[in-house]
Amino acid sequence: MTDIEQGKPKLGLGRISLIFACGTALFSDGYANGIIGSVNTILGRLYPVELAERNYSRTLSSLAFAGTIVGMLTFGFLSDRFGRKFGMMTATGIVALFSLLSGLSGGANGSITGMLACLSAFRFLLGIGVGAEYPCGSVAASEQSEEPGVAKNTQHRWFALATNSMIDFGFVVSAFVPLVLLWIFKENHLRAVWRVSLSLGVIPALAVFLWRLRMEEPTAYKQGALKRKVPYWLIVKRYWRGLAAVSFTWFLYDFIVYPFGIYSSVIVDRVTNGSTALTVVFGWNVVINLFYMPGTLAGAFVVDYLGPKYTMITGLLFQALFGFVMSGCYGTLSKHIGGFAVMYGIFLSFGELGPGNCLGLLASKTGPTAVRGQYYGLAAAIGKVGAFVGTWAFPPIIDAFAKHGADQKNTGPFWIGSGLAILSAATTYFFITPLTHDGMLEEDRKFREYLVEHGYDISNLGLHDTESTVTSEHEGDDEKDVTDVKVHPA
Repeated sequence: MTDIEQGKPKLGLGRISLIFACGTALFSDGYANGIIGSVNTILGRLYPVELAERNYSRTLSSLAFAGTIVGMLTFGFLSDRFGRKFGMMTATGIVALFSLLSGLSGGANGSITGMLACLSAFRFLLGIGVGAEYPCGSVAASEQSEEPGVAKNTQHRWFALATNSMIDFGFVVSAFVPLVLLWIFKENHLRAVWRVSLSLGVIPALAVFLWRLRMEEPTAYKQGALKRKVPYWLIVKRYWRGLAAVSFTWFLYDFIVYPFGIYSSVIVDRVTNGSTALTVVFGWNVVINLFYMPGTLAGAFVVDYLGPKYTMITGLLFQALFGFVMSGCYGTLSKHIGGFAVMYGIFLSFGELGPGNCLGLLASKTGPTAVRGQYYGLAAAIGKVGAFVGTWAFPPIIDAFAKHGADQKNTGPFWIGSGLAILSAATTYFFITPLTHDGMLEEDRKFREYLVEHGYDISNLGLHDTESTVTSEHEGDDEKDVTDVKVHPA
């Protein structure tokens, strides 16, 4: 029988492995969102008329965004009501199923339009599973990071590595897989390349599904769950400011990520002299996505020292600085594409070091366990709305700048984006509370005191059938009173 099954704290690498079991499924998020870019490129080569007919290229991306938002909001509630494990297992099942079905998409009587419509529907449903991972897997990972056995000065690190680093790694793999398949099948079998690329998303989802089978709920959820008589009005009064600040910064970050992405096409076009060979395009796509990894990995080791708040501010300010430099010096930098690519890579890295790593930390560790899934899910959903709005807003913005010249077309949106990055940093500084290690435990303690002060019956808190297990974990701990309420801090 494992330590988890016996109700004993799991130590060291075993506890860290549980953090990764919760968060690693976000690899599927990176893979699912990244792979559609390469698939769209292939579909554009195979079915240019049909793809342009109803703007299916934009539709595929937009429906995935919409599905992700639905998943975040729906599973935020389900995660709090029915448990983190229920949400995580359901999410990975959805991702596995619709990753496979996406690769098998087809239309009646071989209709290309029908196939594209079918693929769009499956991408929406896949998005629901991807979105579900945020309020289920990320939230569970944050709660596991403060379990006994995880060193306090590494709690934020392991969360960042298990969540955002996994998303970024998913993007890298999603760029590399079509390239490998292209080497195998060659350009005269592009149908096999895009179908297999989408279908391979089932493998990481199933692997994580099996990894999670024997998990139990995090101790924080056992003690702080609130499945009935949820005092939403009291919760809103206490937490609306923090939630609004995190949501706003997440919206801004996702909104400005889109215009910054235009430089990838500039780099590829200049380095390859406008080559349209898929092996070249996909190869450089791998390089562009690799730029994310140094930032997220370095940031994971910085965040426990500076804290999520100040790490995020640092990343945003440096990202804005490099954005301004690339915009102001575009004429010079564009003539030296190697230096331009390095600047762009550093720019992307600071984005991952700051908001990329820290938004999830702030969203998951600034609210109480009782509604953590809904708190995180709402913040993440608002972030995705920002990405959706940016996707549709920036093309006309770019067109407006294009009237003033080719350079302005490429640099204008970056002045806007860098300015918004500074606004996000200011919002973080003035409205987001710094996080401490074991901060969720302290916040849950304050939350219970707050409920008692307002006459709420805190006997509703916790999973009642696990009282004996929770209490036994802390027997002999003279510093904690386990007799007053069953939801004492771990």
